Amino acid sequence: MRRANRLLSVHLVLTLLFLYAPIMAMVVLSFNESGLPTTWSGLSLKWYKKLLSNGAILGPLLNTLIVAVAAALLSTVVGTMLALSVSKIRSSPLINGFLYMPMVIPDILLAVALLSFFALIGFPLGLPTVIIAHVVFCIAFVTAVVRTRLEGFDYSLVEASIDLGASRWRTFWRVMVPALLPGIIGGALLSFTLSFDEFVIASFTAGPSNTAQTLPMKIYSMLRFGITPDINALATVTIFTSFMLVLLAQRFNKTTI
Repeated sequence: MRRANRLLSVHLVLTLLFLYAPIMAMVVLSFNESGLPTTWSGLSLKWYKKLLSNGAILGPLLNTLIVAVAAALLSTVVGTMLALSVSKIRSSPLINGFLYMPMVIPDILLAVALLSFFALIGFPLGLPTVIIAHVVFCIAFVTAVVRTRLEGFDYSLVEASIDLGASRWRTFWRVMVPALLPGIIGGALLSFTLSFDEFVIASFTAGPSNTAQTLPMKIYSMLRFGITPDINALATVTIFTSFMLVLLAQRFNKTTI
């Protein structure tokens, strides 16, 4: 048994190294004075300073943040309402299939379908179409997370609140929302992450103009000429921010449950 535990520990360490070694290498290179992956010339913050003055990257980054925040907010509201609606009816494989289909459909198919739909109704492509497309993509994930939270919800609390004279609207805000809040926050964070990272759907629905270009689209276009070191700095800041958001979400869940 002791030998098996050691083997499992070694397997865990090797797996974590396999997953995070490239990320750690990128973080280290963001502080490299030379900016070359093959030469280390000392610690420096010049790539972070250069990032702050690089309008070619900050513009798409701002678009990405706008799209991610808007998609997270809208998909969280719609997905939570959808989860509450589905919880009132008897679950079936057909309903679950329709709800979770956007999660399993290849991104390229969903992107082509959304582009065809916008062209059919004559909706001009731009930042609004990217937001709508990301909301469509993220709703299923929010619904899945909130439905998982609803499985352990005690509906007798709702009946008790109504019996004590509270309206359904007041019961929803004072009883159901606090109980579902960890799932709602988890769905919002998941939607933000998925939208921030999404490339295929955004590239199809952004249109030919660069005004709606997102950060993943910009980085992909830069691959033809080579990634500049300030991209490593941007990725490091993004990873650190994501890590802090996960810690805050975990802290919030621990204090709420």
